[in-house]
Amino acid sequence: MQGGSETVLLVEDDEPVRVLTRAILRKCGYDVLEAQSGGDALILCEQHPATIHLLLTDVVMPHMSGRQLAERLRVLRPEIKVLYMSGYTNDAVIRHGVVDSVIAFIQKPFTPHTLAPKIREVLDSSDPAVAAEARRR
Repeated sequence: MQGGSETVLLVEDDEPVRVLTRAILRKCGYDVLEAQSGGDALILCEQHPATIHLLLTDVVMPHMSGRQLAERLRVLRPEIKVLYMSGYTNDAVIRHGVVDSVIAFIQKPFTPHTLAPKIREVLDSSDPAVAAEARRR
């Protein structure tokens, strides 16, 4: 499995999925910060003094979607890369604003052997989503 030493902010409201994903990320060598909601993630991000390299977030969550969270976090940390995940159908993902072809996405359920390379791909990319988001503003 591919891995790294970067810091990943994992945001997932389903505890069993969050626990499993955290275990996969840590086994790959990543430093993992975790939150069960967008609000918790924002607080964590404000309080964490070091770089957070990647936001790995569920798309569909109560109170704040993964897309809304990413937009708010990019105000605080414009360099953060984002990987969205969802177990919902494409229609639900589209309704929550994750439709652009430049957006990094992984379908749940995933395995360690599908998540690890996707994380590495996003971390190593020039992250065209940042440029696309900047053009929309």
